[in-house]
Amino acid sequence: MPIAYSQGFTPHPKISYASAAPTGVGSEAEYLEIGLQAPVDPEQLRAALDAALSPGLDVLEAVIAGEGSLADRIDASRWQLELPGVDPGDAEKAVTAFLDSAEVLVERMTKQGRRTFDARAAVTRCALAGEPDLPSGAVGVRCAIIDLVVRQVTPAVRPDDVLSGLRVVAGLEPPVPPRVTRLAQGTLTAQGEIVDPLDADRGDVGIGGR
Repeated sequence: MPIAYSQGFTPHPKISYASAAPTGVGSEAEYLEIGLQAPVDPEQLRAALDAALSPGLDVLEAVIAGEGSLADRIDASRWQLELPGVDPGDAEKAVTAFLDSAEVLVERMTKQGRRTFDARAAVTRCALAGEPDLPSGAVGVRCAIIDLVVRQVTPAVRPDDVLSGLRVVAGLEPPVPPRVTRLAQGTLTAQGEIVDPLDADRGDVGIGGR
């Protein structure tokens, strides 16, 4: 692909990731922008990138980037938190205590050292996801599953911060590491829905010039 490069002594590919997922979590909704030197058919670009990546890293779609940056279209993420070995009733009590709290202070180690911040304000939804189900890849192990929507704020509030908050307010401690998956990211509407950041760009026929 005719990828574009930056200027200067150390040119690098013009690739911009928007709100990349934290290390150690799964994701079904990652987005990036790629600058190209010439127009390319979106499907050809998608197929070429998909073929070059390792199994499990799938490029699902490519569109022409419209006005504004990709980052301007992403202000929230939806996550699924699977908690193997956690009783759904205990998880629901912890979620209620978390949502009823005006502030939930948690700590996280950052590059600048240990930092304390509020994990509650950025959360717009935190609820048990329907009936308890089996965790992904597990057999015979019941678990609580939490549906979580978090706004992008500074400092960023990650799913593990919310889990720390559940421990702070209710002592909820999963016996094994939780499985966390990002299901969507985009613009959060007043109705609580997340709009796909590519929606505005679908329907064009070629990629190039950005």
